[in-house]
Amino acid sequence: MFTTLKSFEESWKHESAMTGNILNALTDESLSQAIAPNHRTLGRIAWHIVTTLHEMLSRTGLVFEAPHEDAPVPATASAIAESYRQASTALSDAIRQQWTDSTLAETAEMYGDTWSKGLTLAVVINHQAHHRGQMTVLMRQAGLAVPGVYGPSLEEWSTFGMQPPVV
Repeated sequence: MFTTLKSFEESWKHESAMTGNILNALTDESLSQAIAPNHRTLGRIAWHIVTTLHEMLSRTGLVFEAPHEDAPVPATASAIAESYRQASTALSDAIRQQWTDSTLAETAEMYGDTWSKGLTLAVVINHQAHHRGQMTVLMRQAGLAVPGVYGPSLEEWSTFGMQPPVV
């Protein structure tokens, strides 16, 4: 749970950059990759991350421009990544303009429960991390190189002059 805007901004800067790196690694061909029939595709999960920013934070009363949850999934990976960049920036700007540290203690109804706005911001970040993990598995299945998130990916060890861990 966040209690200061500064702590959220620091986390958001890092977390949104990592999400952006994952989205930037997608290709148009990879968007249809699914773990199994009747499950979300890689493109659908990526778009879910984008639309959840507005869907979740609009419940707190935050006003900003971003795709809504019923917006259709774009046909290209670059459109998804660009939508995320725009939504992420708009979210961050709106929080700076509309909220103060004391706002983070205010509550809002969230999915049948009551959450503080500071908790909602933490859940948004955790939600992204959860779906980034799903995406990296689908990216591997689609034959894509996976960017490191909280450390180097298999492909990145050599850039640090190190051997990848033994599997």
